[in-house]
Amino acid sequence: MRNVTISLDDAVADWARVWAARHNTSVSRILGELLAEKMRQEERYCAAMEEFLAVAPRQLSTTKASARPYPDRETVHER
Repeated sequence: MRNVTISLDDAVADWARVWAARHNTSVSRILGELLAEKMRQEERYCAAMEEFLAVAPRQLSTTKASARPYPDRETVHER
């Protein structure tokens, strides 16, 4: 475990100390848990992005007899 020095506005530091005391923990633990959660979210996002990008793109096809051609841009965006 590493020690890190941070700078906080006085009001933020006071609030964090009070909140930590009410929840029977420390400001250090609060920040550590917040950063760990942020790291997990980032890792999940990156994994999901890699999974999405790993799927090869496929061309949309209208070769079936019953398939209609794609609508043109004007039709899709008309009001």
